[in-house]
Amino acid sequence: MKPTIGVIPLWDEKRDSIWMVPGYMEGIQKAGGIPMILPFTSDKASLSRLVEICDGFLFTGGQDINPDLYGKEKSHFCGPVCSMRDDLEKKVFELAVKRDKPVFGICRGIQFMNVYYGGTLYQDLEEEYNCKVEHHMEPPYDRYCHAVDILSGTPLEKWLKCSRLKVNSYHHQAVDRLAQELLPMAISEDGLIEAVFMPEAKFIVGVQWHPEFMYKKDAASKRLFQVFVEACM
Repeated sequence: MKPTIGVIPLWDEKRDSIWMVPGYMEGIQKAGGIPMILPFTSDKASLSRLVEICDGFLFTGGQDINPDLYGKEKSHFCGPVCSMRDDLEKKVFELAVKRDKPVFGICRGIQFMNVYYGGTLYQDLEEEYNCKVEHHMEPPYDRYCHAVDILSGTPLEKWLKCSRLKVNSYHHQAVDRLAQELLPMAISEDGLIEAVFMPEAKFIVGVQWHPEFMYKKDAASKRLFQVFVEACM
């Protein structure tokens, strides 16, 4: 039976609407899952029911996470935040972890996981980090931007069977202090944490790059969706 996977939507404040990059949904479908866009709601009963229905969750990219959540003042380099989404993700993640449901985080998703467990973020890499590679590429996004080194003995090495991986990159924030509950799986050429996992969980995994733009022609991106969907079965 195909697993049902709840997907966190992106919020468009100007249009007062939710939207979705097609690759998130298509990547799940191609890997054998059924994606379902979650509603923006704070109702605990509704969210509890949704978590029961879904076999796993994909936390997508989007607005910056409110720095209040990791104990920092919002700098003018920080982008727009969406408190409604911060609240939704916190509640869904908490319920999913309690039920040991798989969670896959992409871009903002890896950042949210780190913040949830007490880690911190760089609010803007250009201002706060000595970047030596391009982390905020121009489109098209279905091409390589820089490489990451995959740490030995990690699930990522097991899944991809390699020690170095070329990735795309589109982010201006990143993991600063890593939460104690998470372990790194990949490091960028200039030292940023690019992938994490939670060893105590069935499947809590985050990557900083964007497999949703690459899965059609990049085997590693396709494989990431496959292992996630398999974990949800």
